[in-house]
Amino acid sequence: MTDVRVLVIEDEEPLADSIKYNLELEGYGVDVAHGGNAGLRKFKEGDPSLVLLDVMLPEISGLDLCRMFRATSDVPIIMITARDSEADKVAGLELGADDYVTKPFSMRELLARVRANLRRHGMKEDFDFESEVLSGGPVSMDVARHEVEVAGEAVALRPREFELLATFLRNRGLLMTRDRLITDVWGIDYFGDTKTLDVHIKRIRKKIEPDPKKPQYLVTVRGLGYKFVDD
Repeated sequence: MTDVRVLVIEDEEPLADSIKYNLELEGYGVDVAHGGNAGLRKFKEGDPSLVLLDVMLPEISGLDLCRMFRATSDVPIIMITARDSEADKVAGLELGADDYVTKPFSMRELLARVRANLRRHGMKEDFDFESEVLSGGPVSMDVARHEVEVAGEAVALRPREFELLATFLRNRGLLMTRDRLITDVWGIDYFGDTKTLDVHIKRIRKKIEPDPKKPQYLVTVRGLGYKFVDD
């Protein structure tokens, strides 16, 4: 696993050192930056497989860094947020973060999230979707080529959005509960609530729905989950 490198951007040095130590025990290569400027520099200089990104950083905030990273890369980003800081969690997800952990967290939880996000990011290489083409409503997906068209126009989806939409299209017309979606897309070892799912659903609707505020394809089944319908 030495070819997998994690960039840890965290200004609390004891925490950063502990994260680095535990990641290295798992066999990951680790780079550490203690501030926003150093984090940006190391991101540009290296080619990280995953970024652990604290929200509260000197020089450049974690949210601003997330926005910068997303402008050029689809690398998995896990935000590190303060306890009960729901606004930071939602803001990070809206900017393109894949996941978050809340301080204080256990190293077991952190490592599980790292494994899950790396696994999900590499899913296209781990499974054979050689000839799978999915469609529903205005959406057409070529899974092998990781290409999506909506009403004949190419649309860019991030890896987790792609997996979610593919899951819906494979189960067209069927109720997909929140728990089922979390397990199928984030993995059985995912720790957290369903806000992450809701934010990703919102992103997908913006890309496939004529009116995202009144979805007609990716619809909510109140109190239960979601389903994709071919209206």
